Amino acid sequence: MITEAVLFDLDGTLVDSLPLIVRTYRQVFDEMNIPWGNDDVVKMIGLPLKDIGRRFAGEAAPAFEERYQYYYHRDHDLYTHLFPGTLELLESLKEQGIRLGIVTSKGKPGTNRTVAFTGLDHYMDVVVTAHDVTRYKPDPEPLLSALATLHTQAGRCIFIGDSSYDILTGKNAGCLTLGVTWGLDSRAELEKFSPAGMLESWEELQAYL
Repeated sequence: MITEAVLFDLDGTLVDSLPLIVRTYRQVFDEMNIPWGNDDVVKMIGLPLKDIGRRFAGEAAPAFEERYQYYYHRDHDLYTHLFPGTLELLESLKEQGIRLGIVTSKGKPGTNRTVAFTGLDHYMDVVVTAHDVTRYKPDPEPLLSALATLHTQAGRCIFIGDSSYDILTGKNAGCLTLGVTWGLDSRAELEKFSPAGMLESWEELQAYL
């Protein structure tokens, strides 16, 4: 395969933001007196916020989303960091002429803030958020939308993520799909969905290009 593009999930893959996300959900759950079940919530990370709000808050989902956005943006800069070696990886891929992009279930405001704050915006040729599509991971629409923007076929693209939703999205779109071991789901959990490979570090990506 000739790799023309590498697309990434954002949270838990490029950006170490899961502590911020869990912290934010806990604050909202406490304020709204929603019982907290860690596995119930954490396993839904990777889906759009509005889906999680409907699941746990029902008719109060709009208030759930509003409170989440408030605390998320308030604490964002304190708890958001790139995983080690991320910028060096992106620089290397750019030097090889590979186009880059982000495909996330996060909304556009949060995504824009994160990519600007971390410097990812200097490297990305396309960013697809939950506000840019009508169907969400694990449906392939977000990934296929990014590929269309890049004028790249799925067979010439690698998609990388940290959750089962990412692995299923990449496979549903027909991309070579890789999991990372430092994000939301463990290696064992991701391997249940048969990714093409697992990355223990960014250096291992070169073998798949």
